[in-house]
Amino acid sequence: MTAGLRGSRKSLVRELFWTRTGLLLSVLLLVSIACLIGAVMLAPGMPRNLLNAIGTGTMVSAIVGFGQTAITSTAEHRAMLLPVVEESRRALRDLSSEYRELNREFYPTQVFEATTRPDPAFNQLLMRDLQQTRQFFFSGFSARHAAARLLISHAEWELRVIIADPRDGTTVSGRAKYLLRNEDATADYAEVQQRLHEEIRMGLVGLYLARSRCTTLQIAVVVDPRLDRVELFDQSVWITLFSDAVRVGALYPRTLRFSEGSFIYNMERAEFMRIGNSPAVRHFQITPEMSHGDFRELYQQITGAVLSEEDFQELAGDFHAFREDFSAAAELGG
Repeated sequence: MTAGLRGSRKSLVRELFWTRTGLLLSVLLLVSIACLIGAVMLAPGMPRNLLNAIGTGTMVSAIVGFGQTAITSTAEHRAMLLPVVEESRRALRDLSSEYRELNREFYPTQVFEATTRPDPAFNQLLMRDLQQTRQFFFSGFSARHAAARLLISHAEWELRVIIADPRDGTTVSGRAKYLLRNEDATADYAEVQQRLHEEIRMGLVGLYLARSRCTTLQIAVVVDPRLDRVELFDQSVWITLFSDAVRVGALYPRTLRFSEGSFIYNMERAEFMRIGNSPAVRHFQITPEMSHGDFRELYQQITGAVLSEEDFQELAGDFHAFREDFSAAAELGG
């Protein structure tokens, strides 16, 4: 602030000499100097005394006028200009704060572009949000990645999962057609359907294996789920845009992160609550104390298929292999 005030004073002095007041003071100084020089060149007498008086008076007037102008200009600067500057700064601060609030409400805090391999920066930030949350809401076709993240971490959460209904043929066939249309048109339709069923079954077994990481684990099975994956934490929501038509074909699509309190965060949280309380949705729960037998019954209720011990071990092995590959590619160390 002091440096700014010094700069203002220097600027004021420079400006002073380019104004009419500065020009007048300069003329007075020139007249005073000319009279004094002329008086020195004359012999003693009335003319010399007159020029001395005129030169001295003009010099005093110039000095007094310069001092008075400088003091008056400084006082005027402080009284009028500084309040305007401060008010402008305050208005700019308020405007910047308003824009920051708008950005926080409507714009993502981070944008991760589509990739063919897991992005370590993306996964490390998401895992940090997971470590700092109490509630973890997941919505996607299967819950493989959610279960893998739970097993990699070391904490306890309230987990709510929304997955596709494997008993509804339209749901699986619709996702298979989407994959064939946007990712791999040469793949076999039946093979894609089989892979999708395997992902759902593997995700269910993964959730059961991760049950010790959860205080509560609730599963909502919906018909025709949304294409985008949503992962919601206490302080953020992550939306993976499988529906992004511009970037189809990427194994890991474009992802947006929004902070708590944003419009998107509140909208997604309200949607989770709506589905969680909807009587039209099938709801299930896995507890930390659930036995293999109880889980096989729940598995049959969800999928409509019987889960033998051999099938369970095979799915568990497939899930652990998936978790290890995913952890290594994402550099999560799990």
